[in-house]
Amino acid sequence: METSILKRKLVNIKSPAAHRGFLGPDHTARAVIQNEFKDSDPFIILMDDFLDKKDTEPVGGPHPHAGFETVSLLLEGEIGDDAHSMQAGDFQIMTAGSGIVHTESIEKESRMRLLQMWLNLPKKDRWATPRVQDIALGSVPKIIDNGLEIRLYSGELAGLKSPIQNHTPLIVAEIHLQPGVETRQQLNASYNAFLYVVEGSVEVGDARETLTENQIGWLSKSTDAGESELVLTGGSSGGKVVLYAAEPQNHPIVSYGPFIADREDEIKDLYRDFRQGKIGHVSELPAAQRFSY
Repeated sequence: METSILKRKLVNIKSPAAHRGFLGPDHTARAVIQNEFKDSDPFIILMDDFLDKKDTEPVGGPHPHAGFETVSLLLEGEIGDDAHSMQAGDFQIMTAGSGIVHTESIEKESRMRLLQMWLNLPKKDRWATPRVQDIALGSVPKIIDNGLEIRLYSGELAGLKSPIQNHTPLIVAEIHLQPGVETRQQLNASYNAFLYVVEGSVEVGDARETLTENQIGWLSKSTDAGESELVLTGGSSGGKVVLYAAEPQNHPIVSYGPFIADREDEIKDLYRDFRQGKIGHVSELPAAQRFSY
């Protein structure tokens, strides 16, 4: 007897508001995911940051992280410095793990849009050795077919496989659909998954429920193993959407400031280590802990 495949559908739609970001009046931040980990596991935070900086006054600076991974997709512009920079379409996963300091500073006129997520690590990998993985736009696996373009940054989808190494099983894909173009993709049924529309609109599922620009749509899922099907159709003017799907880790976390841990005393230890200069800077990582694809 064949088991029926789960048809993914929208179960929760949110329209996160934009507000002034911490970099000043030229910075607009949109908290796509925040303070909902019980339901969003393993996704902790997702920020949509837009900066249109019109002066040369430096903003940003060095800060620490530990206990999770940052997952960054640059949608527009450029960010970084001579030591490391990202261009539009580039992707990075930084495993903070046992602790890392990195610098996000901008010292010139700049226009950029960045999606940055905090991704929970499996409990066994909470304090993993830090590493950084970068994949440039030109190296991103992709398919282009009759009004459909899929760029696969992490995981496996649409017959593509990303070179990114994952502690937490993770799919990140940017999907461009021309008006009325449909695609059907297979996902692990147990993966927690959502769509974030960055341009235009898409219709989701066989019911073709509409998701519009700057909306996040959470998808139905199953606790059972197996496959599920996601159907997307381009809206009236087409759409560009980012799909995030990952295996829930199903263990509680403690979140405070720039750190994620399993217990509160570990947070205190991390702050102590940072104050004492025991957390190294990402620029000091040896070559064995830096990957470029």
